[in-house]
Amino acid sequence: MKIGKNTNVGASVLISFGLLLAGCGTADKPTAQPTAPKGNEQQASAPAPAKLPKVNIMVGGLEKIIYLPAKLTENLGYFKEEGLEVELTSQASGVNAEQALIAGEVQGVVGFYDHTIDIQAKGKYLQEVVQLATNPGAKLMVANKVKDQIKGIADLKGRNIGITSSGASSHFLVNYLVTKGGNSTKDYAPLAVGAGATLVAAMEQGKVDVAWATQPTTALLEQRGIASVFVDLESQDGAKQALGGTYPAPSLYMSEDYVKKNPEVVQRLANAFVKTLRYMNTHKAEEIAEKVPKEYYAGDKDLYIKSLQSSLSMFTSDGKMPVGGPEKVLEILTVFTPQLKDAKIDLSKTFTNEFVDKVKK
Repeated sequence: MKIGKNTNVGASVLISFGLLLAGCGTADKPTAQPTAPKGNEQQASAPAPAKLPKVNIMVGGLEKIIYLPAKLTENLGYFKEEGLEVELTSQASGVNAEQALIAGEVQGVVGFYDHTIDIQAKGKYLQEVVQLATNPGAKLMVANKVKDQIKGIADLKGRNIGITSSGASSHFLVNYLVTKGGNSTKDYAPLAVGAGATLVAAMEQGKVDVAWATQPTTALLEQRGIASVFVDLESQDGAKQALGGTYPAPSLYMSEDYVKKNPEVVQRLANAFVKTLRYMNTHKAEEIAEKVPKEYYAGDKDLYIKSLQSSLSMFTSDGKMPVGGPEKVLEILTVFTPQLKDAKIDLSKTFTNEFVDKVKK
Protein backbone atom coordinates (compact mmCIF):
# COMPACT_ATOMS: atom_id res chain seq x y z
CA MET A 1 0.00 0.00 0.00
CA LYS A 2 1.49 3.35 -1.00
CA ILE A 3 0.81 6.52 0.94
CA GLY A 4 1.94 9.79 -0.66
CA LYS A 5 2.23 13.21 0.85
CA ASN A 6 -1.04 14.37 -0.68
CA THR A 7 -3.11 11.12 -0.35
CA ASN A 8 -6.43 11.68 1.46
CA VAL A 9 -6.62 8.61 3.70
CA GLY A 10 -9.21 8.10 6.46
CA ALA A 11 -8.28 7.56 10.08
CA SER A 12 -9.46 3.94 9.92
CA VAL A 13 -7.04 3.13 7.16
CA LEU A 14 -4.14 4.57 9.14
CA ILE A 15 -5.12 2.55 12.20
CA SER A 16 -5.34 -0.62 10.15
CA PHE A 17 -1.90 0.06 8.68
CA GLY A 18 -0.48 0.56 12.17
CA LEU A 19 -1.99 -2.72 13.34
CA LEU A 20 -0.62 -4.50 10.33
CA LEU A 21 2.90 -3.28 11.18
CA ALA A 22 2.46 -4.30 14.78
CA GLY A 23 1.37 -7.74 13.70
CA CYS A 24 4.58 -8.08 11.74
CA GLY A 25 6.59 -7.24 14.87
CA THR A 26 8.11 -4.03 13.50
CA ALA A 27 6.80 -1.73 16.22
CA ASP A 28 8.46 -3.78 18.97
CA LYS A 29 12.01 -3.41 17.58
CA PRO A 30 14.23 -0.75 19.22
CA THR A 31 14.99 2.32 17.20
CA ALA A 32 18.31 1.97 15.33
CA GLN A 33 21.09 4.09 16.84
CA PRO A 34 23.45 6.04 14.52
CA THR A 35 26.87 4.45 14.18
CA ALA A 36 29.86 6.33 15.58
CA PRO A 37 31.72 8.36 12.95
CA LYS A 38 35.01 6.91 11.81
CA GLY A 39 38.22 8.38 10.47
CA ASN A 40 37.74 11.77 8.88
CA GLU A 41 34.06 11.81 9.88
CA GLN A 42 35.07 11.78 13.52
CA GLN A 43 37.53 14.65 12.98
CA ALA A 44 34.91 16.67 11.13
CA SER A 45 32.50 16.43 14.07
CA ALA A 46 35.15 17.53 16.59
CA PRO A 47 34.59 20.96 18.17
CA ALA A 48 36.15 23.88 16.32
CA PRO A 49 39.47 25.08 17.74
CA ALA A 50 39.37 28.10 20.01
CA LYS A 51 39.69 31.40 18.21
CA LEU A 52 43.22 32.79 18.29
CA PRO A 53 43.70 36.06 20.15
CA LYS A 54 43.85 39.29 18.18
CA VAL A 55 47.37 40.57 17.51
CA ASN A 56 48.19 44.27 17.55
CA ILE A 57 51.43 45.10 15.74
CA MET A 58 52.93 48.57 15.83
CA VAL A 59 55.14 49.60 12.93
CA GLY A 60 57.79 52.32 13.04
CA GLY A 61 56.25 54.01 10.00
CA LEU A 62 53.90 51.93 7.83
CA GLU A 63 54.65 53.99 4.73
CA LYS A 64 58.41 53.40 4.95
CA ILE A 65 59.69 50.89 2.41
CA ILE A 66 61.97 49.31 5.02
CA TYR A 67 58.79 48.20 6.85
CA LEU A 68 56.76 47.40 3.72
CA PRO A 69 56.35 43.66 4.56
CA ALA A 70 53.88 44.52 7.33
CA LYS A 71 51.26 46.26 5.15
CA LEU A 72 52.00 44.00 2.21
CA THR A 73 51.27 40.90 4.31
CA GLU A 74 47.91 42.39 5.24
CA ASN A 75 47.02 43.40 1.68
CA LEU A 76 48.03 40.04 0.23
CA GLY A 77 45.63 38.40 2.66
CA TYR A 78 48.26 36.25 4.33
CA PHE A 79 47.22 37.10 7.88
CA LYS A 80 43.68 35.95 7.12
CA GLU A 81 44.97 32.80 5.41
CA GLU A 82 46.63 31.93 8.70
CA GLY A 83 43.43 32.52 10.64
CA LEU A 84 44.81 35.62 12.32
CA GLU A 85 43.13 38.89 13.19
CA VAL A 86 45.94 41.43 12.99
CA GLU A 87 45.69 45.17 13.50
CA LEU A 88 48.56 47.30 12.23
CA THR A 89 49.19 50.72 13.68
CA SER A 90 51.83 53.22 12.64
CA GLN A 91 54.22 55.08 14.90
CA ALA A 92 56.73 57.68 13.77
CA SER A 93 59.65 55.99 15.50
CA GLY A 94 60.69 52.48 16.42
CA VAL A 95 61.56 53.48 19.96
CA ASN A 96 57.96 54.58 20.55
CA ALA A 97 56.75 51.22 19.25
CA GLU A 98 59.20 49.45 21.55
CA GLN A 99 57.80 51.33 24.55
CA ALA A 100 54.25 50.41 23.56
CA LEU A 101 55.29 46.74 23.41
CA ILE A 102 56.91 46.82 26.84
CA ALA A 103 53.81 48.52 28.26
CA GLY A 104 51.65 45.69 26.86
CA GLU A 105 49.71 48.00 24.55
CA VAL A 106 50.67 45.88 21.52
CA GLN A 107 51.83 42.30 21.04
CA GLY A 108 54.43 42.86 18.34
CA VAL A 109 56.61 45.49 16.70
CA VAL A 110 57.98 45.80 13.19
CA GLY A 111 61.14 47.74 13.88
CA PHE A 112 64.92 47.41 14.12
CA TYR A 113 66.40 44.32 15.75
CA ASP A 114 68.94 46.42 17.71
CA HIS A 115 66.21 47.37 20.22
CA THR A 116 66.21 43.80 21.55
CA ILE A 117 69.85 44.19 22.55
CA ASP A 118 69.56 47.72 23.91
CA ILE A 119 66.55 46.85 26.07
CA GLN A 120 68.15 43.69 27.50
CA ALA A 121 70.81 45.88 29.09
CA LYS A 122 67.92 47.46 31.01
CA GLY A 123 66.64 44.11 32.28
CA LYS A 124 63.83 43.53 29.78
CA TYR A 125 63.64 40.79 27.15
CA LEU A 126 62.39 41.19 23.60
CA GLN A 127 62.85 38.57 20.91
CA GLU A 128 63.05 38.86 17.13
CA VAL A 129 60.95 36.11 15.50
CA VAL A 130 61.18 37.11 11.81
CA GLN A 131 64.13 38.95 10.30
CA LEU A 132 62.84 41.05 7.41
CA ALA A 133 66.06 42.63 6.14
CA THR A 134 69.83 42.33 6.43
CA ASN A 135 70.77 46.01 6.58
CA PRO A 136 69.28 49.32 7.82
CA GLY A 137 67.92 50.33 4.41
CA ALA A 138 68.71 53.98 5.09
CA LYS A 139 70.97 56.75 3.88
CA LEU A 140 72.56 59.63 5.69
CA MET A 141 71.68 62.60 3.49
CA VAL A 142 73.65 65.86 3.43
CA ALA A 143 71.97 69.15 2.52
CA ASN A 144 73.24 70.40 -0.83
CA LYS A 145 73.75 73.84 0.71
CA VAL A 146 76.55 72.53 2.92
CA LYS A 147 77.77 69.39 1.16
CA ASP A 148 81.02 71.10 0.12
CA GLN A 149 81.82 71.57 3.81
CA ILE A 150 81.12 67.95 4.82
CA LYS A 151 83.51 65.65 3.00
CA GLY A 152 83.81 62.77 5.50
CA ILE A 153 82.28 61.53 8.71
CA ALA A 154 84.90 63.42 10.74
CA ASP A 155 83.16 66.58 9.48
CA LEU A 156 79.96 65.66 11.31
CA LYS A 157 81.38 67.37 14.39
CA GLY A 158 79.32 70.38 15.40
CA ARG A 159 76.52 69.62 12.96
CA ASN A 160 72.78 69.43 13.49
CA ILE A 161 71.83 65.92 12.39
CA GLY A 162 68.23 64.82 11.87
CA ILE A 163 67.08 61.56 13.45
CA THR A 164 63.58 60.12 13.76
CA SER A 165 63.54 60.46 17.56
CA SER A 166 65.82 60.22 20.57
CA GLY A 167 66.72 56.61 21.37
CA ALA A 168 65.60 55.36 17.96
CA SER A 169 67.73 53.11 15.78
CA SER A 170 68.50 56.13 13.62
CA HIS A 171 69.96 57.75 16.74
CA PHE A 172 72.02 54.60 17.48
CA LEU A 173 73.58 54.49 14.04
CA VAL A 174 74.23 58.22 13.76
CA ASN A 175 76.00 57.96 17.13
CA TYR A 176 78.12 55.17 15.71
CA LEU A 177 79.07 57.07 12.54
CA VAL A 178 79.97 60.21 14.51
CA THR A 179 82.11 58.13 16.88
CA LYS A 180 83.70 56.26 14.00
CA GLY A 181 84.72 59.65 12.60
CA GLY A 182 86.85 60.31 15.68
CA ASN A 183 84.33 62.41 17.60
CA SER A 184 82.03 61.69 20.53
CA THR A 185 78.25 61.64 20.76
CA LYS A 186 78.51 65.04 22.50
CA ASP A 187 80.14 66.58 19.44
CA TYR A 188 76.94 66.93 17.41
CA ALA A 189 73.32 67.94 17.95
CA PRO A 190 70.75 65.20 17.22
CA LEU A 191 67.41 66.73 16.29
CA ALA A 192 64.19 64.68 16.15
CA VAL A 193 62.67 65.48 12.75
CA GLY A 194 60.63 62.33 12.19
CA ALA A 195 60.38 61.06 8.63
CA GLY A 196 58.75 61.96 5.34
CA ALA A 197 57.35 65.47 5.04
CA THR A 198 58.67 66.73 8.40
CA LEU A 199 62.18 65.57 7.56
CA VAL A 200 62.06 67.16 4.10
CA ALA A 201 60.86 70.45 5.61
CA ALA A 202 63.66 70.42 8.20
CA MET A 203 66.26 70.08 5.47
CA GLU A 204 64.65 72.67 3.23
CA GLN A 205 64.52 75.17 6.08
CA GLY A 206 68.13 74.53 7.07
CA LYS A 207 67.28 73.20 10.54
CA VAL A 208 69.54 70.21 9.95
CA ASP A 209 72.69 69.86 7.84
CA VAL A 210 72.52 66.08 7.64
CA ALA A 211 69.62 63.70 8.17
CA TRP A 212 68.90 59.99 8.47
CA ALA A 213 66.32 59.04 5.84
CA THR A 214 64.78 55.95 4.25
CA GLN A 215 62.98 55.34 0.98
CA PRO A 216 60.97 56.88 -0.56
CA THR A 217 62.07 60.05 1.29
CA THR A 218 65.70 59.72 0.16
CA ALA A 219 64.65 59.59 -3.48
CA LEU A 220 62.42 62.63 -2.98
CA LEU A 221 65.26 64.66 -1.41
CA GLU A 222 67.49 63.87 -4.37
CA GLN A 223 64.77 64.53 -6.95
CA ARG A 224 64.06 67.98 -5.50
CA GLY A 225 67.75 68.84 -5.26
CA ILE A 226 67.55 69.31 -1.51
CA ALA A 227 70.14 66.75 -0.43
CA SER A 228 72.60 64.13 -1.64
CA VAL A 229 73.70 60.75 -0.33
CA PHE A 230 76.47 61.04 2.25
CA VAL A 231 76.56 57.53 3.75
CA ASP A 232 74.83 54.59 2.06
CA LEU A 233 73.31 52.07 4.48
CA GLU A 234 70.73 50.88 1.96
CA SER A 235 72.70 48.77 -0.49
CA GLN A 236 74.39 45.61 0.72
CA ASP A 237 77.85 46.81 -0.29
CA GLY A 238 77.35 50.30 1.11
CA ALA A 239 76.09 49.05 4.46
CA LYS A 240 78.94 46.55 4.84
CA GLN A 241 81.51 49.19 3.98
CA ALA A 242 80.10 51.71 6.46
CA LEU A 243 79.37 49.27 9.27
CA GLY A 244 82.02 46.63 8.72
CA GLY A 245 79.60 43.76 8.25
CA THR A 246 75.97 42.63 8.12
CA TYR A 247 73.68 44.70 10.36
CA PRO A 248 70.26 42.99 10.48
CA ALA A 249 67.68 45.70 11.02
CA PRO A 250 63.95 45.62 10.09
CA SER A 251 62.32 42.70 11.90
CA LEU A 252 59.24 41.48 13.74
CA TYR A 253 59.95 41.25 17.44
CA MET A 254 57.79 40.48 20.47
CA SER A 255 58.23 40.10 24.21
CA GLU A 256 59.99 36.87 25.16
CA ASP A 257 57.14 36.06 27.54
CA TYR A 258 54.49 36.43 24.80
CA VAL A 259 56.46 34.17 22.45
CA LYS A 260 56.64 31.43 25.10
CA LYS A 261 52.93 31.63 25.93
CA ASN A 262 51.60 31.95 22.36
CA PRO A 263 53.69 29.68 20.10
CA GLU A 264 50.80 28.96 17.71
CA VAL A 265 50.13 32.66 17.11
CA VAL A 266 53.83 33.35 16.59
CA GLN A 267 54.13 30.43 14.18
CA ARG A 268 51.22 31.69 12.10
CA LEU A 269 52.70 35.18 12.04
CA ALA A 270 56.00 33.70 10.86
CA ASN A 271 54.15 31.76 8.16
CA ALA A 272 52.44 34.92 6.91
CA PHE A 273 55.54 37.13 6.90
CA VAL A 274 57.73 34.54 5.19
CA LYS A 275 55.08 34.14 2.46
CA THR A 276 55.36 37.89 1.93
CA LEU A 277 59.16 37.83 1.81
CA ARG A 278 58.99 35.09 -0.82
CA TYR A 279 56.50 37.18 -2.78
CA MET A 280 58.83 40.19 -2.65
CA ASN A 281 61.74 38.06 -3.85
CA THR A 282 59.80 36.70 -6.83
CA HIS A 283 57.93 39.78 -8.08
CA LYS A 284 58.95 43.01 -9.74
CA ALA A 285 58.78 46.37 -8.01
CA GLU A 286 55.92 47.40 -10.31
CA GLU A 287 53.85 44.38 -9.23
CA ILE A 288 54.56 44.91 -5.54
CA ALA A 289 53.65 48.61 -5.78
CA GLU A 290 50.17 47.64 -6.98
CA LYS A 291 49.57 45.88 -3.67
CA VAL A 292 50.21 48.86 -1.38
CA PRO A 293 47.94 51.83 -0.58
CA LYS A 294 48.11 54.49 -3.29
CA GLU A 295 48.84 57.18 -0.70
CA TYR A 296 52.24 55.58 -0.16
CA TYR A 297 53.21 56.91 -3.59
CA ALA A 298 53.06 60.48 -2.25
CA GLY A 299 51.77 61.59 -5.63
CA ASP A 300 54.61 60.08 -7.65
CA LYS A 301 54.13 56.40 -8.44
CA ASP A 302 57.16 56.21 -10.73
CA LEU A 303 59.43 57.58 -8.00
CA TYR A 304 57.95 55.12 -5.52
CA ILE A 305 58.63 52.18 -7.83
CA LYS A 306 62.19 53.40 -8.37
CA SER A 307 62.67 53.66 -4.60
CA LEU A 308 61.23 50.21 -4.07
CA GLN A 309 63.45 48.70 -6.71
CA SER A 310 66.58 50.07 -5.05
CA SER A 311 65.49 48.58 -1.71
CA LEU A 312 64.44 45.06 -2.66
CA SER A 313 67.87 43.47 -2.24
CA MET A 314 67.86 44.23 1.49
CA PHE A 315 64.95 41.91 2.26
CA THR A 316 65.50 38.30 3.27
CA SER A 317 63.69 35.49 1.47
CA ASP A 318 63.30 33.22 4.50
CA GLY A 319 63.00 35.46 7.57
CA LYS A 320 66.14 34.02 9.16
CA MET A 321 68.67 35.92 11.21
CA PRO A 322 71.93 36.08 9.20
CA VAL A 323 74.92 34.36 10.75
CA GLY A 324 77.09 36.85 12.64
CA GLY A 325 74.43 39.55 12.49
CA PRO A 326 73.65 39.79 16.22
CA GLU A 327 77.35 39.93 17.06
CA LYS A 328 77.90 42.80 14.63
CA VAL A 329 74.96 44.76 16.03
CA LEU A 330 76.24 44.35 19.60
CA GLU A 331 79.73 45.38 18.51
CA ILE A 332 78.42 48.58 16.92
CA LEU A 333 76.17 49.49 19.84
CA THR A 334 79.07 49.00 22.24
CA VAL A 335 81.20 51.57 20.38
CA PHE A 336 79.09 54.47 21.68
CA THR A 337 77.53 52.69 24.68
CA PRO A 338 80.51 51.19 26.55
CA GLN A 339 78.32 50.02 29.43
CA LEU A 340 76.99 47.27 27.16
CA LYS A 341 80.31 45.50 27.70
CA ASP A 342 79.40 45.05 31.36
CA ALA A 343 75.77 44.17 30.71
CA LYS A 344 76.60 40.57 29.77
CA ILE A 345 74.12 40.53 26.88
CA ASP A 346 72.83 37.05 26.02
CA LEU A 347 72.37 37.30 22.26
CA SER A 348 70.64 33.91 22.11
CA LYS A 349 67.68 35.49 23.90
CA THR A 350 67.37 38.39 21.43
CA PHE A 351 66.28 36.33 18.43
CA THR A 352 65.05 32.91 17.33
CA ASN A 353 64.85 31.07 14.00
CA GLU A 354 62.58 28.44 15.57
CA PHE A 355 59.42 29.64 13.86
CA VAL A 356 60.73 30.57 10.41
CA ASP A 357 62.47 27.19 10.26
CA LYS A 358 59.06 25.52 10.48
CA VAL A 359 57.46 27.47 7.63
CA LYS A 360 56.48 25.12 4.82
CA LYS A 361 58.62 25.38 1.71
